[in-house]
Parts: sequence; structure tokens; C-alpha cells
Amino acid sequence: LSIGVQSFNPKHLKALGRIHDDREARRAIEIAQDSFDNINLDLMVALPEQTLAEARADAEAALEAGTAHLSFYHLTLEPNTLFYRHPPVLPDDDAAAAMQDAIGAALAARGYAHYETSAWAKPGRECRHNLNYWRFGDYLGIGAGAHGKVSFHYRVTRTARWKQPREYLQRVAEGRPVQETHEIGRDDLVFEFMMNALRLTDGFPVASFVERTGLQIAVAERQLREAETRGLIARDHERIRPTDLGQRFLNDLLQLFLPVNTS
Repeated sequence: LSIGVQSFNPKHLKALGRIHDDREARRAIEIAQDSFDNINLDLMVALPEQTLAEARADAEAALEAGTAHLSFYHLTLEPNTLFYRHPPVLPDDDAAAAMQDAIGAALAARGYAHYETSAWAKPGRECRHNLNYWRFGDYLGIGAGAHGKVSFHYRVTRTARWKQPREYLQRVAEGRPVQETHEIGRDDLVFEFMMNALRLTDGFPVASFVERTGLQIAVAERQLREAETRGLIARDHERIRPTDLGQRFLNDLLQLFLPVNTS
């Protein structure tokens, strides 16, 4: 079970437009712990006007809750949102990095392993659902608006079902529940695989790239060599993984694998 706490600081919850406060968050965790033995808390870091001390306090509050899995995300200003139209003042890159380092040190000291860019877990409590995404595994989208990914021999497709529930039910009755089917192109396959697999601290086996994409790793040799030169990845003939620098500058690493627009 995953609980979207976001912050234990009432000031930041209000700034984010959340309708719960810190007391309700703690109560929700207590209720969940009565029925579930594996719980994740989602929190956000580098919030508007957040200080290093406040970020540390959020991490300590999360640790005190005693859940086996914790996720820390940076605030993203999505288009068509109030924050995007009226951007708040956010901590600069150095301040955000200091917060991430402080949180990481606190969690590591309490036995949590940093196994994915935003995720920390006690041994054996990693999120298997998300690991399937990050390993570029397949999944079925069932229900209105659901997305899926299905692999076939030498091709990978993404599907999207009809969004409106009433129309979706009608289409199901007609035997046509899928609105869109998109085959991922060769260049996009490389990027999409890397976009997921390089989020993992341990990276991925080279054999997994071949199995999941149907391509040989040589198709990405130029990008991999550049990433290695920049110190963003470490690799041998069996495994490729992001370095600490690569995890910190993940966007820079992933940009190397973006398909080249030749139009």
C-alpha cells in the first residue's frame, strides 16, 4: 500500500494545495499499519521555500513511522497546472542536492537501501510492481483509460483503452476495448528502455536489454561510450549501471539516448 503523504509540514502541505494535514497523514499511516505489513510513503523534497532543516525533519518523521519503503520525489511543474502558470520559488540546484544527500544519509543509517532513483527500501521490501516497469517488463491495462505494454517477437507495443467509462463499456461489449495501439520504433525502444532501467541503482544486465528490446546492445554503443566517458555509467560485458554521478544527473544521462530527429 502506498500513501501520498508529500510532507509532514502543514505549511508545505498547504502550499501544495493538499487537503490533509500532518496529523491526518500520521493517522492514515496508523490505520494502514493495522492491516498491511508492507507500506510505502511518498514524500516530496525541494518544495517551495523548503529549508534543509525542514527536509531533514520530513525524513525523520517518515523514518519514525516505521514503514519498510520510502519514496522521495522532486516537485515537477506540470503544464496546465497552477504551479506551472505561477511558478513558486524553489530551492536552487545546490540546495536541492544538499537535501537529497541529507535524506539519503539518514535513510542509509537506518538500514534502507537506495535501489532506485527515488526509492528506498528495507531488504526484501522493494516494490515488485514498480520494478517491473523499471526493468521494461510488460503489463496489461484493464479498465477505462488504462495503458498497457505488450512485447512480441521483435516488436513492442503500447496500448491505450477508451477513457470515458460509459464509452469504454460500450466498446468492451463490441469487442473493441483498445482505442490506440502504438508500436515502439527501434530508436525509441533504446531510449524507453534506458529511461526505465537506468533509474535502478544496480542498472541492468546486458542480456536483459537484448531480451526486452529484441536489439543487440551494440545499437547503443555510441551513447554508452559517451556516457562512460562522462563518468555517468559503469559497465562490463555483463552489466551496465549508473554511477553516483549518473544518478544525480539522470536527465543528462538519459538525454544521450534520445532519438535523433533526422527530419
